[in-house]
Amino acid sequence: MAEARTPAQIEADIARRRQELAVTLDEIGVRLHPKTIIGDVKAATAAAVDRTAGRAYVAAHRAVSDVRAQLVSEDGAPRLERIVPVAMIGVAVVGLVALRARRRRS
Repeated sequence: MAEARTPAQIEADIARRRQELAVTLDEIGVRLHPKTIIGDVKAATAAAVDRTAGRAYVAAHRAVSDVRAQLVSEDGAPRLERIVPVAMIGVAVVGLVALRARRRRS
């Protein structure tokens, strides 16, 4: 059988539980405070932006490396047979854009 508790023991348990409850309520108050919530959202947003920027950097670096591999040989010499057609297409696109812009102004 369980031992009978004295009124002093019961009062001590109540005081201890009140203290634990006060600590718990303080923690909840801090977690639900608008500044805490805003800080948590800012931190999560910054982390998401950092991840996205990192992925974008890796993708851009990979794309540049792929293009460079197509336009430059392994020894670093330009591959004119690939550069000249790409340059001609670029000049043609710029020319078409300029022509279209000129027609719009007229």
